[in-house]
Amino acid sequence: MNIRLENMSPAVDLTRRQATGPVRTQHPVWHDLLPPCNDACPAGEDIQGWLALAQAGKYEAAWRSLVTDNPFPAIHGRVCYHPCETACNRGALDSAVSVHAVERFLGDQALEHGWHVTSAPPTGKRVLIVGAGPCGLSAAWHLALRGHAVEIHEAGPVAGGMLHFGIPAYRLPRDVLSHEISRLESLGIRIVLNRKVGDVLAEKAAGNFDAVLLAIGAQVARHIDIPARDAARVLDAVTMLRATGIGERPLLGRRVVVYGGGNTAMDAARTARRLGAEDALIVYYRDREHMGALPFEAAEAMEEGVRIRWLSSIREVDGTSVQVEKMRLDEHGRAQPTGQYETLEADSLILAIGQQTDTGFLRNVPGIGFAPDGTVIVGEDFQTGCAGIFAGGDMTPANRTVTTATGHGKRAARNIDAWLNGAALARSERHAIVGFDTLHLPLYSDAMPSLQPTLPVGERDSFGEVLGSLDEAQARHEARRCLSCGNCYECDNCYAACPTSAIDRLGPTRGYEVKLERCTGCAVCFEQCPCHAIDMVPETDVAAIPAGEVPR
Repeated sequence: MNIRLENMSPAVDLTRRQATGPVRTQHPVWHDLLPPCNDACPAGEDIQGWLALAQAGKYEAAWRSLVTDNPFPAIHGRVCYHPCETACNRGALDSAVSVHAVERFLGDQALEHGWHVTSAPPTGKRVLIVGAGPCGLSAAWHLALRGHAVEIHEAGPVAGGMLHFGIPAYRLPRDVLSHEISRLESLGIRIVLNRKVGDVLAEKAAGNFDAVLLAIGAQVARHIDIPARDAARVLDAVTMLRATGIGERPLLGRRVVVYGGGNTAMDAARTARRLGAEDALIVYYRDREHMGALPFEAAEAMEEGVRIRWLSSIREVDGTSVQVEKMRLDEHGRAQPTGQYETLEADSLILAIGQQTDTGFLRNVPGIGFAPDGTVIVGEDFQTGCAGIFAGGDMTPANRTVTTATGHGKRAARNIDAWLNGAALARSERHAIVGFDTLHLPLYSDAMPSLQPTLPVGERDSFGEVLGSLDEAQARHEARRCLSCGNCYECDNCYAACPTSAIDRLGPTRGYEVKLERCTGCAVCFEQCPCHAIDMVPETDVAAIPAGEVPR
């Protein structure tokens, strides 16, 4: 935990030109800046906005604000890698706000109390979504809220995609997943299971759909050529996790080696332990600094007894023997062979080296283009080269995470809605990001984060959840740790500090107003605003305006 220990008292800058004098050259204005948490969220949530409601105890209002951008707070509060917290300015003081824990609390509150939303009046437009993963489900939610009739065709037996088949139940309980998906069905969204789409244009015409969103994800395991003989048991992580996700128990043996360094490798090893493996070893060809898995994922795996062998590459598998070559990193961080080998014993080898998307069924659709890796090329509006056919999520060039896919679904839905209305989606101008160094924090309170309880793993074959939820008091405390960076929260610092009483309150949620006939442009309000919601702007006239006069 990063603790800031230095004196926070503001230093007086004697070299700065003082603004007061016989004429006023500047005056304050209130503005909205972009907090770094909002900027970092792949789902595009107004994190600061719903945290403000949560800290006031308005939990249902906070949830409603949240689901205007992300329909799955109970899911994302458990599985999101929370880049918002990495970007959080509070991390420069003591520690980042635990955004995901508050999001999870709100999502669980909605499930407990049955909160729901209503859609707009029917538009008469029909949209087909191919794939019931996070991108497709998110898009369906946002399209249904706008009044469009939505039908999802899913090739698998259950909705959720990699949420169900790729994320183990100890991270995402299946009842939480099913309850949040059922909320979509309450909006009238129709999910057709075991319906694999082979001809998109024929499916579109048969169902009289006005637009199609392709969101099939990347559920095909990537393979590498490792010589294997003498009945070596080699399987891929996607297949193993998928089988476990539908209740099967693959026979892996007592000793399991997992090849890979991403989050899927960590999940595969932890799942292998729960399936009875006494020894689960991850082999990765680079070091810990260069691994694809998030640090906390690797830490949790090791806490459960998973071992990781860094700088090692598998060369051959022969029955229960796995030949491993030691690697070294060159000056560019690339792994290079050393010619030094070692033999490991394993009953099975699980390959966790990434996924790819199966887009072969789209090759005959005119206008659709493909990247070298097989992903579908789309424009800024998520539309392919075929009019009315959109695509998003893991099947397009993007960072492959649940949150990114959910954000794609929202943005694709907004563009589809605009296209159905014969218009282009208006792009709003992004505000400037407010950094920690622009905040004015002469006083602040150390507020240690609320820690989620770690639940015991229990029996080795237990797939019960391993991380608990915050209670109401903890969630509200955590929400109150938000610094409201860049946006006024009506703390009254400016009102109290103004030496000429030039600032008037306009009432709750309405902010403040400057009486320019009283303002001298001294900038005390600016310096006292803790969240940098105030800037000093030059007077509009070319000539300086005498203090006490309103600029014309």
